[in-house]
Amino acid sequence: MEITLKEIARMVEGDVVGDPNAAIRGVAPFETARPDDITYAAQPKFLKSLSTTAAGAVIVPAAFKAGAGLPERSLVRAGYPQAAFARVAARFHPSHRPAYLGTAGTTGDNVSPSAHIGRNFSAGDNVAIAPFAVIGDNVSVGRNATIHPHAVIGDDVVMGDDVAVGPGVYIGERCRIGNRVTLQPGSVIGSDGFGWAPEGNTYCKIPHTGIVRIEDDVEIGAGNAIDRGTFGETVIGRGVKTDNLVHVAHNVTVGEDTLLVAQVGIAGSTAIGRHSILAGQVGVSGHLTIGDNVTIGPQAGIGKSIADGEVVSGAPGIPHRIWLRVQRIIPMLPEIKKAIDAMEKRLKRIEENG
Repeated sequence: MEITLKEIARMVEGDVVGDPNAAIRGVAPFETARPDDITYAAQPKFLKSLSTTAAGAVIVPAAFKAGAGLPERSLVRAGYPQAAFARVAARFHPSHRPAYLGTAGTTGDNVSPSAHIGRNFSAGDNVAIAPFAVIGDNVSVGRNATIHPHAVIGDDVVMGDDVAVGPGVYIGERCRIGNRVTLQPGSVIGSDGFGWAPEGNTYCKIPHTGIVRIEDDVEIGAGNAIDRGTFGETVIGRGVKTDNLVHVAHNVTVGEDTLLVAQVGIAGSTAIGRHSILAGQVGVSGHLTIGDNVTIGPQAGIGKSIADGEVVSGAPGIPHRIWLRVQRIIPMLPEIKKAIDAMEKRLKRIEENG
């Protein structure tokens, strides 16, 4: 494949500094790019080192101006260089959509005969369903959906257009999946939540009669568990992205464009705001409200609600600036303890000598 810089600039809504007709034949990292590759530089350390890359072109911030001494190299200036580079990479490496050819009557000619299709199944155009996929009754699937091997879709599930259901994914009955949603392998959408009522020395299971609703443009990582509501809905908002091994409990709401990094766990009935980031291994207690534009550092334990715009770290979670000061003090605690013990001995001698 060959794309001109002019085409790339149009694709990323940027402008070219250099030869707009220069041909690009691939994408590569800054350090290993070749003369017919394009790469990107967004951080200052890379922008200062443009002379060290062999790339034929570099995507840079829109406001970047090349200084003296920079070797002849074409630039594409874009508002978000990394995102622009991702779009170009996707053009060179489009996602593979397998064709599971077979015949299945009204389900179309791209459905494997070894898939199980329940009653009253409806699907839009260009749907691919793999061998050994299991689809329940009264399921509706939009256009361009791909359902991979060993996926299980329960009764009365509704999915939108351009949905990709990875191998081994389970979607429980009545759940709702929006448009352009990707469910990576092994994730479980709509399992029962962890609900048990004490009954003497034992526990009685609380029925979970709600659903999971995943809105448009969401990507769920591999091995996620998103529990259905006890009543009502567990909601994953538009544009949310989750990493692998994330757990979202019953009746949680995750706001639009929020990121949940690996091994995050969110307890029941908590509301996470929009544009927030929960870093790896964050644990959030139930029935809390986490505001919009909140950042929570790795391995933090959150036991109380957080206002909009806060940056929090630690367990229990505290403001990040205070947490940094605490971390500097912790290695000094043994010496501080020795100093305090010495002071106590001196004070005791002074008191004894009156």
